[in-house]
Amino acid sequence: MSLVIAAEVVPLNMDRDGVARVGGTRVTLESLLAAYCQGATAEEIAQRYPAVALSDIYAVIAYFLRHRADVEDYLAQSQARSEQAWQEYASQLDPHRIRDRLLARRSKQ
Repeated sequence: MSLVIAAEVVPLNMDRDGVARVGGTRVTLESLLAAYCQGATAEEIAQRYPAVALSDIYAVIAYFLRHRADVEDYLAQSQARSEQAWQEYASQLDPHRIRDRLLARRSKQ
């Protein structure tokens, strides 16, 4: 019996919103790497995210370690998109705008 060495596909998929998800689950690359960078082992991450196979966690960590600059660029872009979305959301929740809308709605009644 001989050992067959073959390249394996990294278990990362981009969803329609451009978010990298791990192993066909809803767990994001950001979530997994945040746990890893905070010192969690692959086994601890598997306990936090039981939907993700331990082998997929190891594969993603290995990918991160081999392609750190690319992954960190993705994470920075993702953070920027999140901050922009939060600012848009927060602007819609401006207390003065909400009050004005409520008063306008009341005056129509």
